[in-house]
Amino acid sequence: MAIPIVFGFSLSSCDDDFLERQPMDAITDVTFWKTQQQLEQAVNGVYASLKGKNFADMENLGDNTIYPPRSDYQSISSGNFDFTIGTLNSEWTAQFDGIRRCNHFLENYTKAEGAVSPEVLNQYVGEVRFMRAFLYSYLSFFFGDVPLITKTLNIGDPEIYGTRTPRAQVVDFILAELDKAAQGLPVSYNAANLGRITKGAALGWKARVALFYGRYEVAEAAAKAVMDLGVYQLYSNGNPATSYHQLFTDAGKLAAGKNKETILARLYLENVSMHNMSRETLVPDQTSRFSPTKSLVDAYLVIDGLPIEKSPLYSEATYSDIFKNRDPRMTQTILTPGAEWAGKDDGDQDDKPNAIFNLPKFNADKKGSVTGTGYYFTKYVDQAAVDTYNKDDNDIHLLRYAEVLLTYAEARLEQGKLTQQDLDMTINKLRDRVGMVHMNIADLAAKGLDLREEIRRERRVELAREGQRYFDLLRWKQGDLLAQDVKGMKKSLIPSFAQKFVASFPVDEKGYLIINTGRRFDAGRNYLWPVPFNQLQQNPNLGQNPGW
Repeated sequence: MAIPIVFGFSLSSCDDDFLERQPMDAITDVTFWKTQQQLEQAVNGVYASLKGKNFADMENLGDNTIYPPRSDYQSISSGNFDFTIGTLNSEWTAQFDGIRRCNHFLENYTKAEGAVSPEVLNQYVGEVRFMRAFLYSYLSFFFGDVPLITKTLNIGDPEIYGTRTPRAQVVDFILAELDKAAQGLPVSYNAANLGRITKGAALGWKARVALFYGRYEVAEAAAKAVMDLGVYQLYSNGNPATSYHQLFTDAGKLAAGKNKETILARLYLENVSMHNMSRETLVPDQTSRFSPTKSLVDAYLVIDGLPIEKSPLYSEATYSDIFKNRDPRMTQTILTPGAEWAGKDDGDQDDKPNAIFNLPKFNADKKGSVTGTGYYFTKYVDQAAVDTYNKDDNDIHLLRYAEVLLTYAEARLEQGKLTQQDLDMTINKLRDRVGMVHMNIADLAAKGLDLREEIRRERRVELAREGQRYFDLLRWKQGDLLAQDVKGMKKSLIPSFAQKFVASFPVDEKGYLIINTGRRFDAGRNYLWPVPFNQLQQNPNLGQNPGW
């Protein structure tokens, strides 16, 4: 919760004692920072800036999903936006609002020394340092150079109209903050403190930031430090056909006690704090806010370890065939014919609601969930919550052990150090969870597959719908993929009775639906967002990013 700080008014009086009296009806810096309970309240207020469902929403910035109606995320993804778009300013202000809270805590926590044990004090400081680094990491990802503010600013402070700090310096600060945070944070908490930031979270986030900026040696070391903690393992219920999917349901909540994979999550509580992921995914009377793209669907390997264009086991003769013989993570991520379905009518001619998914629905008759591409997600979907509004209470996983393993493998690869043993202790563990054939360096070479491309593919399918694809494309300098048309299923696979609903949809030369076109990506400017117009108006000294 936020801690309101009230500054005293200037009073004119000859009574010095009166001047020294504190307000009786407000919390002030003089009276507040005294007890462990007060410090914990201030730290909890900082957690309000931790991303939640909006972390997963950022998937629509990339090429894994699309919400066809125009939105800020679609505009950014397609390159058709300018510095006045609202999301730019909201991200800028949200991060700096959180940073101000962090700075305020770090300026005042020492007032409680003596009343709070050094161990607890170091923990609280670690949590807040992590949050400040977390917020600065997103600012740097989005905008590059940003003002590096480490104190609470007040009206008249010169820093308010200061310039931006070079990105490399901000990154150095982030990594140093995460090191400091890790030193004071515990490895784990008791049940009453689930969801608090741990040493593993600080090290894991350090690995993510270092990987983004190509500091591979740092990323490798941080990822290995998490692995060496010995407290994390991949979630499994013993069934390769359901384990991956179950992690993103209520069964995978940290509070359920069986999830040792999630390192950092935004926790939600039934009837107290909930989100709307399931309904937005399969909204029964509108278009899904998250439609998987053909690009994502095609990325899943066939069960023999080959891409669809190389495997004899792949067929696209029918809609159902697309899902057969694929990496099991596909059917645990993308809704498959025969699966449980709460999206109501799915296009059958009898026009009756179905409990089982059969066909994609393109008819916007408000009787069922309409797909933008021909595909739907099942990952992060609680079918029972689809009919209700804002009733999801499953955790949003911000950092998983799976990502740490992927980061370690990629960092080793980019340094020319990757071995088969590395793959067996990282990527092949992910594959074992779902019963997928192992990745083998010699086998990839023999089949003409590129090792770097396959490791990147692995990251894409394992972390699909977790808000990371856009940032991966930026750091890989693959922005050109965002400029490509967004496509859906093959039009000819849509039943004849439903063809009239897609008659106006254009197709490419192979007959695949073109869902979104006119996209662009200018490498000279689109790897950074522009400084928001509102911020430039308030402080012209910020300057603008190249090309904007």
